[in-house]
Amino acid sequence: MNLSCDKKAFQAALNIASAATSQRTAHVYHQSIRIVAEDAKLTLTGNDGEMWATASCPAEVGDPGEICVQQRLLAEIVGVLPEGTLELELRGTQLWLRLGHGEWLLTTFPADEFPPEQTVSEGASLTLPMGELNAAVESVIYAVSDDSSRQHLTGVLFQYDGNELSLVATDTHRLAVKRLRREGIGNNVDAIVPAKALRAIKQLPVDAETEIVLRLDSERLSVDVGSARVVTQLLSGQYPSWERVVPREFTRQWTVDRNELLDNVRRVLVIGKDNANRIRFSGKDDRVMISARSEDRGEANQEIPAISRNGDVEIAFNGRYIVDALMAMPGDGVVAELTEPSRPAVIRPAEGGEDRFCVVMPMALS
Repeated sequence: MNLSCDKKAFQAALNIASAATSQRTAHVYHQSIRIVAEDAKLTLTGNDGEMWATASCPAEVGDPGEICVQQRLLAEIVGVLPEGTLELELRGTQLWLRLGHGEWLLTTFPADEFPPEQTVSEGASLTLPMGELNAAVESVIYAVSDDSSRQHLTGVLFQYDGNELSLVATDTHRLAVKRLRREGIGNNVDAIVPAKALRAIKQLPVDAETEIVLRLDSERLSVDVGSARVVTQLLSGQYPSWERVVPREFTRQWTVDRNELLDNVRRVLVIGKDNANRIRFSGKDDRVMISARSEDRGEANQEIPAISRNGDVEIAFNGRYIVDALMAMPGDGVVAELTEPSRPAVIRPAEGGEDRFCVVMPMALS
């Protein structure tokens, strides 16, 4: 195998393929990138046994061939190289990388043992502009669980009924929901897509206005944009009945400036992080006091103005959850809907809050 290509194009393809690899495994091929040189292009693929990401770039191929190399090492080397023409040459079981006056020698693995990419059979599909899909995913992905013992919560639930697409994520301490009212964008869908796959899809080389098609069967999802594609296993398991978690009514409400609330919660978290991120919110008239206490470090108190409706209440939340929710919301204002200190609250943008919100479970006040 012998070829040359633009280093920047190679790195872009490598970044996409790397999104599917895993360093948390002893399986060498789940830590590797398969390199295939043929037909005036270079194709890179990564996988973790459940997800595959593939990307191609133009190349001048002298001798076609394929080989596997360690992803982390390859990415580290390419990441520090200057711009220019990158040359790859396979000699026996060793791969030479050359650029300018520098060269690197990498150990390789046979490509014929690389796990084959899975296929998606004919099934359902959803068609959305790339920018709209990414924005919807970013609205909820912060709430997915990182608990590997509850795999079905480590992804985002996609539900489409022909008129409305709902994206839902929860770690059982908070619940994020985004609704897109779109008629006729595909078939009915009820699937849990791994967060890792959604982050890989975000990297696909298409602009925000380009429509992409998510193809699903009962087990897998694929997105193919020509020069790159992602194929992933869907997550199995019964997703919680999330609609039952959303409070149907509230008796108290605060409307505040989003950035002001975000900045002040961050400041108070400097102390609150020593107490399980516990932040107290105390409403009084047209003000909300934000405070935290640590036995070892002291206290922090901040106060912000609010438009209050029966808002004299004291309640505590994990401040990190509040920051995550606020970071994902657009606009200048947010609304907090509350009932009692022991009941969950709903945080919404002041505008468009019917289609985007976060339910946050409270913490004990002390």
